[in-house]
Order: sequence, then structure tokens, then C-alpha cells
Amino acid sequence: EHTNGLLRQFFPKQTNFRIVKPEALEKAVILINKRPRKSLDYKTPFEVFYLDAPGTDALQI
Repeated sequence: EHTNGLLRQFFPKQTNFRIVKPEALEKAVILINKRPRKSLDYKTPFEVFYLDAPGTDALQI
């Protein structure tokens, strides 16, 4: 729900996504993923996903 609201800051409610350029959508996604989130202890989703994730050597099978 919250992410939908963030997306609406870039694309108003009546936006037809069939005509939105992929580059514009990608730019919005990058900007959203670079915003710090309270729920992530004020880290960005990018930081949590790419920097805090354990490496494959930490996986146990």
C-alpha cells in the first residue's frame, strides 16, 4: 500500500501505464528504492537487498 502511494508521486492516479515509457518507470523505481524507510531502520531497500544480504557462502543446504 505504501509503495503504491510512493509510485503515485511520480504517476497520477489516472496514468495509463500502457503509454508510460519503460525508462520513466525505471527511473521512478530507482528513486523509490533509494529512499530510506523507517521500517528498514532508516536504510534504503537497495542497501538492505544488496549490502546487508548474506553472501551465497552463508547459505546452508
